[in-house]
Amino acid sequence: MSVTVLVADAVWSNIESTGSVTEEQLSILLACGGYYCLHLLFGKNLEKATRIIDKRGVKKISGLPSGRSIFQVVGESQKREEYLCFPGDYCGCYSFFYDVVSRGEQQCCKHQLAARMASSLGAYSEIEVSDEQLAVMLSKI
Repeated sequence: MSVTVLVADAVWSNIESTGSVTEEQLSILLACGGYYCLHLLFGKNLEKATRIIDKRGVKKISGLPSGRSIFQVVGESQKREEYLCFPGDYCGCYSFFYDVVSRGEQQCCKHQLAARMASSLGAYSEIEVSDEQLAVMLSKI
């Protein structure tokens, strides 16, 4: 596991425990013996993810009765496409496959980051569907 992932996990844990994002978390975080800026961790995606959250573009879709869930995040393009994503593992957007998987230039895409941040802050809308409906959604990924 990379230092970046460890630092990011520490930030998410802190955000979840306090229920808010502090100036310290947004600017400088002391971790792993040095200073890390969230912007250095996530680059341009941090600002884009916060815009998505501000526009209430994150939904958590939960299947019933299992409680399994996935996030649906609105893109910023004029098409306002919605991407299904698992914050730590997958997003259906082009950037995830190009910048994260293929080139390894980013730790995650802006949709994953928005989902993770919204999850930590409780800043998402919830949708409940049957497990069967959730399975159909997942089968299209």
